[in-house]
Amino acid sequence: MNRRDALVRSGLLSAGMLFTGGGVGSMPQNVLENAESGLKKGRINHSVCYWTYNHLTLEKLCILVKKLGFAAIDLVGPGDWPTLKKYGVYSSMCNGAEISLTQGWNDPQYHDRLTGNYLRHIDLVAEAGYKNLICFSGNRNSMDDNTGMENCIKGLKKIMSHAEKKGVIIQMELFNSKVDHKDYMCDKSAWGIELARKLGSPNFKLLYDIYHMQINEGDVIRTIKDHHEYFGHYHTAGVPGRHEIDDTQELYYPAIMRAIAETGYQGYVAQEFITTAKTNKEKEKALKKAIAICNI
Repeated sequence: MNRRDALVRSGLLSAGMLFTGGGVGSMPQNVLENAESGLKKGRINHSVCYWTYNHLTLEKLCILVKKLGFAAIDLVGPGDWPTLKKYGVYSSMCNGAEISLTQGWNDPQYHDRLTGNYLRHIDLVAEAGYKNLICFSGNRNSMDDNTGMENCIKGLKKIMSHAEKKGVIIQMELFNSKVDHKDYMCDKSAWGIELARKLGSPNFKLLYDIYHMQINEGDVIRTIKDHHEYFGHYHTAGVPGRHEIDDTQELYYPAIMRAIAETGYQGYVAQEFITTAKTNKEKEKALKKAIAICNI
């Protein structure tokens, strides 16, 4: 299952509940040793995206993350929140209000449906004691970026006052359009930042996906340092391939994590790599190692 399919499935489950009433060089040795000695308290709050570890049931993933020493999972909708609460695991990025990754706020034909979905989900997120709710720009479909931005502003303004009232942060994810999400509009940090500036709400942020932005524009650390006030959440994965964030790929995550921490960021960083491991035990080790690499 890929990201798109996983979100669609989660969104459908959530909607059903709603409408029926309910790097460079090798990693330093101390980083790798940390993976063997257990998770120590650092400056990063860790999470993992459910769809990348959905070879496990959500219940088993909750048990795993607690075993590894953290307690948050990304991209879980309202229908699955009782399972998270059962195990004391936080929903660090909620989903389920979106229509799809390709049908988003840049197209006015979806505004009424999205507005209804998000107003209801904002209430659910707040009532559950969570904070973040994901959204998407949608694909261009021959639309120019300026028009798409203005459409996003018009649509999002219909929900932002309610989000502010409820203390919920609406987070639009940045995707790459070179490899994974052809034609997606919010594919550059500059476009997303300008959207946030024009929208002018403290409750609208960008989900800065490090993997996606490395592919589309690079300059990750400088971008984080210069524009961190617009970034409300982070995702990881290795480039190229979206696999483990170790020394098999071009991003050096300890330095990226230090840059994030130095901005004063207090939110979550969620692992979203697709492991190359074959067995469940090896996949567990891969997640443990990734958390350790980011645990600065």
